[in-house]
Parts: sequence; structure tokens; C-alpha cells
Amino acid sequence: MWDNPRLLNAVAGVLTGIALLLLAFAAAQLLLRSPLFPLREITVRGTLAHTTKAQLAQAARAHIAGNFFAVDLGEVRDGLEQLPWVRRVTVRRVWPDRLEVGLEEHVAMAHWGDDASVNTYGERFGARSDAALPYFAGPDGTEAEVTHRYRNFVALLAPLGKEPVRVVLTQRYAWQLLLRDGLQVMLGRDTAEHPVEARLARFVAVYPETLGTMPQQHAYVDLRYPNGFALRISDSKG
Repeated sequence: MWDNPRLLNAVAGVLTGIALLLLAFAAAQLLLRSPLFPLREITVRGTLAHTTKAQLAQAARAHIAGNFFAVDLGEVRDGLEQLPWVRRVTVRRVWPDRLEVGLEEHVAMAHWGDDASVNTYGERFGARSDAALPYFAGPDGTEAEVTHRYRNFVALLAPLGKEPVRVVLTQRYAWQLLLRDGLQVMLGRDTAEHPVEARLARFVAVYPETLGTMPQQHAYVDLRYPNGFALRISDSKG
């Protein structure tokens, strides 16, 4: 073996490579632990409407350990995204001592149930807005579907100057609306033969010649019938 120059060169190369790897590892560990590269500043890009800089700073500090090189950017991002109004976060290092945080907040589109909201992407998040927003409810996992259908209902009702303020998908997957004027609309379950949008479109088409000619205030309309609808008039007594 010792008389084989080619083999000796190969062994020497392997040993040199291992030594360089160990040296690089040791240097990296020293770099990560060095007090010479402290993290001094966090800057935030993005418009903050509901989240304060103090909340961001507190959440970030709770997930920052080590110096500029050692901080785990993914952990900082995940920690900030736990804040109620924060939808998405990006974090990057900016030499020599700064983290730059890009932040997108949720834009509330509706209340969801009693303790949450839905954003404009149809995503549920755990915060409540003080604004006068529509109310949505439905089984878990249907937030995007309810949001999509709400937009359809708004467009269909627009010719009548009416607007849904409450959209509920029941546990039996039946659709119920409450309009701003107080009219309750029962749309029923969605089927391939009778989609709920078609039922509502038919109601909108006949409204001017039917309900629109009645002086009474309507309380309830049931559109679950294939060729018509049922109507209940508000009790005006008292």
C-alpha cells in the first residue's frame, strides 16, 4: 500500500477533504455563536391596519435566538403569522445587522360565526372586525365556498337593489339568506338540476311583477319549489 503513489494520493485527498469539512463546520459554529454579529434592528414593510409594531416586536423577539447568522428565519415567520390579523409574512436578512419583515394583513370580508372572520380570499382567521360586515356561517372547511357563493348572490340581487347581510350554509348543506331589508330567503340544498343560483335568478326575474307590486313587507320566501316559491308576509300588528 505504501508503495502505491496513486493510492496514497487518493487517501491524502480524502483526508484533506475531511479536514476542510471539519474546518468549515468549526468556522460556521464560531460564526453562529460569535458576538461580533449582533442583530440590532427589525424593519417592517407593509400597511398595518390592525397589528401594532409593538405586537410585531414582541412576537419577533420571542422567536429570535442568536446573532445575525444564527436566527431561524422560518421560526420568526411562523411566530409572526400566529398574530390574529397577520395573513402572510416574509423574512430576510439585510447585512450587516437587520431583519426585514414583509407583512400582509387579513382584509376582513365578513364575520364568521361568533368569534372569527373570513378574509377576501375566503380564508378564516381568528379575529373580529368592528366594521359592519356581512355574517357568514357554515360547516368547518366551507369558508371559501360560502365566500364564493356570497359574491354570486350579491351579483344576482343587484338588479333589485337588494343585498345579503347574512349567508348561512347549514349542517345539512342548505343555503339561507337574510337580506338587508329583512327578507329571509330559503334557497335549500344545491343540486346539479337545481343550483341555488338558478333559483335565486328566477326569483329576481319575477320579483318586479310579483312581490315588487305588493305593499306589504315580506318576511320570508321559500325558493325550494321547482316551479314557484312560497311567501310569508310580515305581521304588521303592534
